[in-house]
Amino acid sequence: MKKLLVLGTLLFGLGVGSAALAQPAYLAQLPPLIDRELFFGDPEISGAQLSPDGRFVSFVKPYRGVMNIWVKGLDEAFEAARPVTADTTRPVRSYFWSQDGRYVLYAQDKGGNENFHVYVVDPAAEAEAATGVPPARDITDYEDTRAMIYDVPENTPGEIIVGLNDRDPALHDVYRVDLATGARELVFRNEQNVAGWLFDLTGTLRLGLRLDEAGGTEVLRVDGTALTPVYGCNNEETCGPVRFHKDGRRVYMITNKGDDVDLTRLILFDPATGQEEFVESDPEGQVDFGGAEFSDVTDELVATYYLGDRLRIYPKDEQVARDLERLRAALPEGEIYLGSSTKDERLRLVRVTRDVDPGSTYLYDGATGQVELLYRSRPELPAEHLAEMQALRYPARDGLEIPAYLTVPRGVQASNLPVVIHPHGGPWARDQWGYDSYAQFLANRGYAVLQINFRGSTGYGKAFLNAGNNEWGTGAMQHDLSDGVQYLIDQGIADPQRVAIFGGSYGGYATLAGLAFTPELYAAGISYVGPSNLLTLLKSIPPYWGPIRKIFDVRLGDADDPEDRERLKAQSPLFSADKIRAPLLVIQGANDPRVKQQESDQIVVALRDRGFPVEYLVAPDEGHGFSGKENRLAVAVAIEQFFAEHLGGRAQQDMPEAIAEKLDALTVDVASVEMPELPDADAAAGAERAALPEADGSALAPASMTYALTLQTMGQEIALDMNRTIEAATFEDRPVWRVVDAVTLPPQMGGSTALDTFDVDKGTLRPVRRDVVGMGSMSFRFTDEAITGKLSNMGQTLPVNVALDAPVFGDGAGLELAVAGLPLAAGYTTTLRLYDPLMQRVRPMKLSVAGAEAVETPAGTFETLVVQIDPLDGDEGGTTTLHVTTAAPHYAVQGVSKLPAAMGGGTMKVTLTSMSSGGSN
Repeated sequence: MKKLLVLGTLLFGLGVGSAALAQPAYLAQLPPLIDRELFFGDPEISGAQLSPDGRFVSFVKPYRGVMNIWVKGLDEAFEAARPVTADTTRPVRSYFWSQDGRYVLYAQDKGGNENFHVYVVDPAAEAEAATGVPPARDITDYEDTRAMIYDVPENTPGEIIVGLNDRDPALHDVYRVDLATGARELVFRNEQNVAGWLFDLTGTLRLGLRLDEAGGTEVLRVDGTALTPVYGCNNEETCGPVRFHKDGRRVYMITNKGDDVDLTRLILFDPATGQEEFVESDPEGQVDFGGAEFSDVTDELVATYYLGDRLRIYPKDEQVARDLERLRAALPEGEIYLGSSTKDERLRLVRVTRDVDPGSTYLYDGATGQVELLYRSRPELPAEHLAEMQALRYPARDGLEIPAYLTVPRGVQASNLPVVIHPHGGPWARDQWGYDSYAQFLANRGYAVLQINFRGSTGYGKAFLNAGNNEWGTGAMQHDLSDGVQYLIDQGIADPQRVAIFGGSYGGYATLAGLAFTPELYAAGISYVGPSNLLTLLKSIPPYWGPIRKIFDVRLGDADDPEDRERLKAQSPLFSADKIRAPLLVIQGANDPRVKQQESDQIVVALRDRGFPVEYLVAPDEGHGFSGKENRLAVAVAIEQFFAEHLGGRAQQDMPEAIAEKLDALTVDVASVEMPELPDADAAAGAERAALPEADGSALAPASMTYALTLQTMGQEIALDMNRTIEAATFEDRPVWRVVDAVTLPPQMGGSTALDTFDVDKGTLRPVRRDVVGMGSMSFRFTDEAITGKLSNMGQTLPVNVALDAPVFGDGAGLELAVAGLPLAAGYTTTLRLYDPLMQRVRPMKLSVAGAEAVETPAGTFETLVVQIDPLDGDEGGTTTLHVTTAAPHYAVQGVSKLPAAMGGGTMKVTLTSMSSGGSN
């Protein structure tokens, strides 16, 4: 297959050419080839923590072939350690000790779906025979739920505070959870779109954080069940609380609020009075505030740190200053990271990492100054053969200085080398100096690696961050990568015929964008869980990102805004796939909730259908990045073989049989990939402004109907009854058809009756007004130019003022009345728009008559037309199939709709149980 792909490249005249594939002479000067497993296999030991009482050290190492948690006595050898978890499918990465040292808690998802649950294990409990470890309890055992750990209060060591989105997938309610029993107690019901919470040092909920309508940040004081805004910054600024001061009154906050402030700084803020006090900003004036260290004994601020080209630590306490001086004298040169400590802070774990060392962990005794090596995470990885990472700066085309890191293969001159541009993910993140497995792996194979903190990266101030807004793909963010390539060429470092690009997540997108928008620069590319279509990416954002959704509108764009939509389409590599000239390798996790598999499927199909070289790996048991050992190693094989083929570097020839079998299992025959059913972007764009289909109000007639409703959502089934009346009426002297839906709510929903009154113009069937009362309220007034009104729930009122580019139909009953007046027949199709009050936006839809069918309901047997209504905006919520009477008026007798994520997903089924006509029109 690979020979055929190379041949295809050469036939197109667009590849790197046979001369470029010759083995360059400098390869003989490289250090020995390092086994890929030393880079991407499991570390021998990692993630060590001290128990609060100092009796134990916990860490992560393989157990039965998968990374699990182990525990040993402080004075015991590592060989005496015993495992306390036995996950056989996914490595356990994230864990911590309870405050009293009784339990080890860890978070785990399934297959990379990011629905993390919290598990508790007593390391002193007896091991089970089947697993060889003590039993673990899932204390957040709720289906399709993502748990978020908010606080581990010191004064209630038997409890933790978590967020759970089992009620609403988009919002996390706050609970106290008992570690011994798993019993939970509601602390705050999140119905106000709060994205995060902060607790004081006693474990009391004090502050919330959310985005406002413009994407700015609001800091909210918790006043009982009410939330009071006390601090805010706009959508181009950063602000947020870090930790409460020990006085219990003030809170440390990071902020760059203000026109004359660029870099974030640390302040003390009083939520009661609004007073603030400056604490510190970068003494060198280069980068944002990096972070703060606090004493667990005194609760004082003891150190601050900043991440420039290298890590800088500034002690605020004599003891910490003395500790750092001792550590720097005793440890190898590198970045020092302070890890967990005992409650009395006498003992502390210290980790040292550097460009040629993935991490060594030491035990430091603050009383004696003794430093003892505990372990090296990858002791067999030969540091003497690894490459140095160098910080550099280069000018972008507009003169802005761009920070980056360059890793050049050890033992060779930085001259005319094949280069891999390796953009980071996020994109609101940054690269930093230190060990990077891919940079070292690729350097060992013979490539220079450039990691660029392009504009839009974090850490360099708000001007640099905001310079990336809306600049994906065809804008400055990608230009910074292109200018990095040119810089290396101008410096004589890069062979211009041997430059590739490879990244994950946003870096995968940047790979596709580089190949599509600057095809002359790159000889090959690898996209690892990278989106290809920004429109579908925005429509498939995970529900639990709902509270931060506005960030994407500000920094990437609003897919519902016509102008943004056109730009986003132009910035999507999928729609410029015909410009791609270089071979491409695509890597994807089937369970990825962030960048769904359709993003990779569609670019693979687009290239395959051109007869163009593309290779594809899909892991059925992975999500946004691969965590399984064999999956990681199989990917490493594919990467080094791909680059060796297209850049001319070297590759390890031997491969364990298990990895060869895994690579074969992950490799997808691109001929078998089907284009996913995606929204028709052109139809959506047309539907946003096209004339609405002609609906004939004179075809309607008064009627009374009863429907049985069944809601299936979040594992529950709820049965409801609805009475509907349709009658002629007037509203503000305007003739209307009025439909009133009365739904009797079950006891668990209050037992009251919800009334939905919808008036539509008697001629055109366009909406005039809608009023809903029951479990909150809605009130809207419609014109062809705007929708105004309000939404109210739980004491909160949200004003609605939506400017319309073109008229709309209503949703719900309003849409069903419009459908009743359309000239429906077999084969009929049209596009339309409706206003969705839950999503608070206008949605383009495609309506088609799929056929005719006889339907039997409790109200009788009806000849019906099958009407399919599909959203064109990429969101499945609202997809509806209606069976309507063949004869006009086309009233619904049966239907099923997909509920939006804001309502928990699932379906709603409707069946007519009785119907009568009457009244005058």
